Amino acid sequence: MVSKTDDIPASVPNCNSVDPAEGDTPDSKETTKTSFKDPCGCAHSADTAMMNGNGDHDHSEETDSKQEGSGADADPGEDANEQEVIVIQDTGFTVKIQAPGTEPFDLQVSPQEMVQEIHQVLMDREDTCHRTCFSLQLDGNVLDNFAELKSIEGLQEGSFLKVVEEPYTVREARIHVRHIRDLLKSMDPSDAYNGVDCNSLSFLSVFTDGDLGDSGKRKKKGSELEQIDCTPPEHILPGSKERPLVPLQPQNKDWKPLQCLKVLTMSGWNPPPGNRKMHGDLMYLYIVTAEERHVSITASTRGFYLNQSTTYSFNPKPANPSFLSHSLVELLSQISPAFKKNFTALQKKRVQRHPFERIATPFQVYSWTAPQIDHAMDCVRAEDAYTSRLGYEEHIPGQTRDWNEELQTTRELPRKNLPERLLRERAIFKVHSDFAAAATRGAMAVIDGNVMAINPGEETRMQMFIWNNIFFSLGFDVRDHYRELGGDAAAHAAPTNDLNGVRAYGAVDVEGLYTLGTVVVDYRGYRVTAQSIIPGILEREQEQSVIYGSIDFGKTVVSHPKYLELLEKTSRPLKVQRHPVLNEKEAPVELCSSVECKGIIGNDGRHYILDLLRTFPPDLNFLPVDGEELPPECQRLAYPRQHRHRLACLRQELIEAFVEHRYLLFMKMAALQLMQQKANKENKAAALTDGSNAEPEASPADGPQSAPASEDPAPASDAPTKPATTPSEASQTPESQPAEAETTATVTTTTTTTAAAEATEPAEALALTTNGTPEPEGPDGQGRECESPLEDPKSREVVLNACKAVGSISDTSFDIRFNPDIFSPGVRFPESSADAIQKQKQLLKDAAAFLVSCQIPSLVKDCLDHSALPMDGTTLTEALHQRGINVRYLGTVLDFVDKTPAKTQLEYFYRIGVSELVTRCAKHIFKTYLQGVELSALSAAVSHFLNCFLSSFPDAVAHLPADELVSRRKNRKRRNRVPGGGDNTAWASLTPVELWKNIVSEAQTYYHFTLHCESVDQAVEKYGLQKSTLLREISVKTGIQILIKEYNFDSRHKPAFTEEDILNIFPVVKHVNPKASDAFHFFQSGQAKVQQGFLKEGCELINEALNLFNNVYGAMHVEICACLRLLARLNYIMGDHPEALNNQQKAVLMSERVLGIEHPNTIQEYMHLALYCFANGQLSTALKLLYRARYLMLVVCGEDHPEMALLDSNIGLVLHGVMEYDLSLRFLENALAINSKYHGLRSLKVALSHHLVARVYESKAEFRSALQHEKEGYTIYKNQVGEAHEKTKESSEYLKYLTQQAVALQRTMNEIYKNGSNASIMPLKFTAPSMASVLEQLNIINGIIFIPLSQKDLENLKAEVQRRQMLQEASKSEEPSEETPMEPEDLPVDD
Repeated sequence: MVSKTDDIPASVPNCNSVDPAEGDTPDSKETTKTSFKDPCGCAHSADTAMMNGNGDHDHSEETDSKQEGSGADADPGEDANEQEVIVIQDTGFTVKIQAPGTEPFDLQVSPQEMVQEIHQVLMDREDTCHRTCFSLQLDGNVLDNFAELKSIEGLQEGSFLKVVEEPYTVREARIHVRHIRDLLKSMDPSDAYNGVDCNSLSFLSVFTDGDLGDSGKRKKKGSELEQIDCTPPEHILPGSKERPLVPLQPQNKDWKPLQCLKVLTMSGWNPPPGNRKMHGDLMYLYIVTAEERHVSITASTRGFYLNQSTTYSFNPKPANPSFLSHSLVELLSQISPAFKKNFTALQKKRVQRHPFERIATPFQVYSWTAPQIDHAMDCVRAEDAYTSRLGYEEHIPGQTRDWNEELQTTRELPRKNLPERLLRERAIFKVHSDFAAAATRGAMAVIDGNVMAINPGEETRMQMFIWNNIFFSLGFDVRDHYRELGGDAAAHAAPTNDLNGVRAYGAVDVEGLYTLGTVVVDYRGYRVTAQSIIPGILEREQEQSVIYGSIDFGKTVVSHPKYLELLEKTSRPLKVQRHPVLNEKEAPVELCSSVECKGIIGNDGRHYILDLLRTFPPDLNFLPVDGEELPPECQRLAYPRQHRHRLACLRQELIEAFVEHRYLLFMKMAALQLMQQKANKENKAAALTDGSNAEPEASPADGPQSAPASEDPAPASDAPTKPATTPSEASQTPESQPAEAETTATVTTTTTTTAAAEATEPAEALALTTNGTPEPEGPDGQGRECESPLEDPKSREVVLNACKAVGSISDTSFDIRFNPDIFSPGVRFPESSADAIQKQKQLLKDAAAFLVSCQIPSLVKDCLDHSALPMDGTTLTEALHQRGINVRYLGTVLDFVDKTPAKTQLEYFYRIGVSELVTRCAKHIFKTYLQGVELSALSAAVSHFLNCFLSSFPDAVAHLPADELVSRRKNRKRRNRVPGGGDNTAWASLTPVELWKNIVSEAQTYYHFTLHCESVDQAVEKYGLQKSTLLREISVKTGIQILIKEYNFDSRHKPAFTEEDILNIFPVVKHVNPKASDAFHFFQSGQAKVQQGFLKEGCELINEALNLFNNVYGAMHVEICACLRLLARLNYIMGDHPEALNNQQKAVLMSERVLGIEHPNTIQEYMHLALYCFANGQLSTALKLLYRARYLMLVVCGEDHPEMALLDSNIGLVLHGVMEYDLSLRFLENALAINSKYHGLRSLKVALSHHLVARVYESKAEFRSALQHEKEGYTIYKNQVGEAHEKTKESSEYLKYLTQQAVALQRTMNEIYKNGSNASIMPLKFTAPSMASVLEQLNIINGIIFIPLSQKDLENLKAEVQRRQMLQEASKSEEPSEETPMEPEDLPVDD
């Protein structure tokens, strides 16, 4: 989610809430240790979709309290051993390295590194990059490549390592040629445009003119003002309607490639004949130099030399002179002066680039636009294309990887302490990203027809494939498997459901239970599922293999004790209830998953589970069942509705939120009853009037709930009077504190319980026993039965009543789980469990009602108070998913927004929603449309579809491929091997009218939303959509890549797209994202510290998290990006501006590379970087960055968006600082208009906007306008915060000052009129704003508020915080103290 304050990363799993009160008290360490025995160290938070405030409360306190002790171990069970973190930060040392032909140089290394890593460094350095085949020697001993440096005897500070050239082998020669080719291509962006080798685009350096850090410091600071040209291009100015595409990818001057060679390719004389092999020839190369000299080169064991062969005659003898060189670069430098010159220049440029522009990303990112790239000759690329068809991995000739073995072995690695866990997570992450890349390549090969099916005799859509040890199947309903569930629609939905299941089980990470590597690829209209292969499964029939679950949707069912034992461990975190079902013999069979989930023991003896498509319970809103009534909240919205398939299930986030919501309800009820009992027992009259006469809602349990709760709006129908969420409080808290509203403010259950239920000691124990949802208990399994407290029959009755009321499956503790088989066709339950089944049905109905009556309103509320600000389709989808709302509810969400009284304040949300809905409908249609297109007509078909979708040209006609091809194709029709086949020109008959009719009907049937438009122009007109946005959304969703140029969508005379404009179709890939759990806990503890105001400690923890993230993910990852962003913000707040700039620059580069150059997150990162640039005195750079951010935002969502107000305020302020007053006004007045629209005319943001505009008018000496605006602002302040508030006073002072200035000006003017030219004129004070005052305003609008404190103040403040915490601990048993109202930032945050 693009967050308002940006301290919480996009993908933070909502897991641990941190209770600040507990962190520092000595005894909390003891309690947490005893109450929390979780051997996995909360590893289940390792997935976004996982925890949602699932109350692992103790966990984070525990990390917190441990931090005091050792700063290290996040694993509760063990004593914090201090060595652990030291291992990671082991001190480095320096070695000297001597390479042939260069001066010795120093290299900083760390003891954990392998010798291999020094090799990599040398292959990357400018002066040694052309060497690949060498060994490192210490005192004449060759070092082992795979040894860790600390294990090498005699290697220490100052050791002297010698680089020794080694003889080549065929493999080494190949690697050398490949490496030289990579160096020659290092500045060429074509791999990024083509989406290969995990390259992706980054444009930051275009706007910062190289690296900000070093070169930035050299810029002249003082004279910078004069040289700035501040005028932005016309299309960036407020109010401009143009949305050009070309600036999206500005021309980088470094990319004009320096040509070193014309051709470098394998010679046709390869491989060397036997007699030449015996002379040491390994292979032959053919090269054309820049000077047009054609040469043949032999790669031999001793190096490279010229031979006498020509194109047509083979003469392998060395030429004279032969220029024998160990490296190809040395040889070419001798024979081609142009090569020598350009290669040196190229390497200089290469090493000047920021490493983050060059490092590969973990998963491939595709660009939806690209310029026309020249296709150059490239031997290595050609070779790869041929070998990969055989499914070999490069550089391991002849061996395929055993993916299943790799995936499962990494899971089995030990995980007892931090270094072990890091090693394990790193291995898991690496294998997953390799597997995803291989699976994607395989899926494309399958659809492109490059892989032979394993059942070639069958119809194409039923075929299955094996390539590179991966099994591929197509998303069609094969053998009527899904007939009762919705046929092909169900077969299309099943793989993604299955992937969600794999994700969930993978995140729970139970030892001994294995899932398959799974990747779902959508490519050219087909859905391909790629899975790793269970050993032995292909040799036997499925019937024999399955020893748990059912292969026919519940007609025959089997079970197995070992599987039950393993699945039992997942039942609590995944909320799956163990239940009996009847098999074909009418006998009950115990299951602990849905019936489709199959258990197979592989030949390797591992217990695998597969087909996890029903891991989560069904969504009754989209599953009409005869004779079942849904709750009235659902019926009012016309649920249940018929869906395409019967596999619609609830998201895991919804289950978590629902259980959390029920838990609060349970605690409230129990606490209330216990308090009443206590009151009756002790007959404390006073307490009675205070405590129990109050309504339940007022019970202290609600204290923390008045944080802007996003996940938990009012508990459904039970709490009509929700504690007031004070909006003013929410809007004033400086946004730099990750305001709770941001992700979630679900009340930390333990604190709630302790605050409220302290009434009796039993209640405290109850608070621990009832943590049914929270932490999965250790080996002792089920919720510990209550010992002491519930011997008291009254307490037991209280708990029993509360359990009944919330639908808990246990009578003695809170425990909600779902039976995923309810309402599955074909599944039958034994009579004995009829009661339980009834309960389960009710629970499912309640969950369905919770989604529509709580979660959807809560999303809309978050958008109203700006704690959620979706900017495009992706961020909108994330916002829905975070709250557990499936995208199929989009129509309902939009209708809800439409009926909201504050509809105008949600206009942007509505527009993004409609645009998402339209493009998704178009995507559904495009999918089937593409299946009927054969390869030779692909670009024509795609451009035709885009014309029908976006072009105003009324009769778009498809261009069929040229005739000479058609005639030849007729004879080949029979052999058409593309899955789906069929009539290959049907696509050409699509018309714009027909397509839009289909889109409207798709919106009605799938989303139950009525679109009032019959063409793209009507849609644009009615819903305020932008064609550029629609083009971006449809391209990203379907994998289309188009030529970057200006498209004339609105011409009525010719279509916007031609087939030349379609450059490529990329796959859209879904896969599991393994998480770095320890790093994540550090990150969260760091955030918690920052929120408590301990910036330095927070900063250290976050730096530690950054180290751990790097350890697991390598250098590039979304979560590292979030870490860097927060670090930069902390650096900035603590006054270290250069460091802030450095970290933020990395965050921007990483966001561009990992998320995409115009992803909403990237836009945010650009804005922060601009602020830090400004603070560092780099004004022109700051402006360029802000203009870039504004341009990207215009393309992504248009001008009408709340975030645009912030952006325009930033731009206006900077322009004001450089005295461009008129321009500044245009931006600030636009910001004022947008703020007034989205925050309401009385908002403090609007007051600030008025003030900023007034300041510019003052600088222009237009005092009347300035006064007018400042008065508006003053009125708002007076009404909102009262006369006494400092803001109101400031404003009133400023008004006085303006009035004086206005009077002085008028006086002067009168003087001039009266006395003409000889008037004595008082010089007026026209002040250019000081940079400091501009920066102060910039900080305020960006939510960073500095409170100037002396060191002494800080000490006092800390002492005060600690004193309050001690008090809180002490007074927990009494009521929450009245004098210290909890500020939102003191609240436990559940991020």
